[in-house]
Amino acid sequence: MKRKLQGNYVTISTVGEKAQAFVPAPLPPQPAIVWTSKLQQKFDQAMLALGKLDSVSTLLPDTSLFLYMYVRKEAVLSSMIEGTQSSLSDLLLFELDQEPGVPLDDVREVSNYVAALTHGLDLLASGLPISLRLFREIHGVLLHKGRGSKHTPGEFRRSQNWIGGTRPGNAAFVPPPAEEMLDCLAKLELFLHDQPESTPVLLKAALAHVQFETIHPFLDGNGRLGRLLITLLLCEQKVLREPMLYLSLYFKTHRQYYYELLNNVRLTGDWEAWLDFFAEAVIFTATQAFETAQQLMNLSKSDQVKIKALGRPAASTLQVHRAMMERPVATSGWLVEKTGISHATVNKSLRHLQDLGIVRELTARKRNRFFSYAGYVEIMSEGTELPEAWY
Repeated sequence: MKRKLQGNYVTISTVGEKAQAFVPAPLPPQPAIVWTSKLQQKFDQAMLALGKLDSVSTLLPDTSLFLYMYVRKEAVLSSMIEGTQSSLSDLLLFELDQEPGVPLDDVREVSNYVAALTHGLDLLASGLPISLRLFREIHGVLLHKGRGSKHTPGEFRRSQNWIGGTRPGNAAFVPPPAEEMLDCLAKLELFLHDQPESTPVLLKAALAHVQFETIHPFLDGNGRLGRLLITLLLCEQKVLREPMLYLSLYFKTHRQYYYELLNNVRLTGDWEAWLDFFAEAVIFTATQAFETAQQLMNLSKSDQVKIKALGRPAASTLQVHRAMMERPVATSGWLVEKTGISHATVNKSLRHLQDLGIVRELTARKRNRFFSYAGYVEIMSEGTELPEAWY
């Protein structure tokens, strides 16, 4: 089948030169996607992997204990793709009002991401569908503080942007001009609401992600919001009860190929290669998330066995241990507040946990000490290390 450009180029004049901006054709793709048995099988596998991941919310004694860290891991990874240097530990320290070991703006961007996701989920729970209003609302939180606050948070762009290069004339990609962008967004919103036709949710997420990145409707934060859109769609359509699928690590690992696939979709209409990659990303990520949840359950159970062997101090130490599953980097003051146990008892429990090798103190002072549930943080930090290439 002959492939074709998935849109058209328009000439723009900006900063004293002409450039070609790309205006994408509306979804669904034309000509229609060719569903080979291999591609269909991949999507079936991806839906099975999502079902298995969703079952974690019934396996875990308290899903919120897993989600608190998992959402933060995604925030770190998604922001890393945009060039921030914040690690998971930096974010946890920042949330404790401690100085992180990286530029404050970096870790603030990651913290904004957590707040933006939470806000998006709250809006969905209140009945607001995935829509242009939802995009603006989430974007307003995403760029609330830090470097992005200068880039009109919560507002669609009114000027030309570009990706790569120093100006549109030498850019790797130039999204649609502002005057055509709103029409593109309106058509994307119709597609999200199953107009002109209904689209299966996982396919919808895969197609909408590419379209959103191509439209690039904001001056900043498009990548992070485009990745959030995938998870929010799956939650809105009840494929996942909790926001437990994040593809940022997979996209980061295969970054160059990811960009090539997006570009090939625009230039040649090769949606099938993108869909194969997307389904693979879902299978890998959902499977990894399921295994991570199991690792955390096993860690918690084995640590509880050690704590129960303490005898009399076991009851209060178990309470502190449970609180540290919810907040694996915590101050002794927060643990007192969370458990309702006295300072003296919390401190004794922390000593027991340190002696058992479960908890490590991160400070060496008498007041405002804070502690890390080392094994838990180590499991959740996998994949968030900062290689030198990111500096």
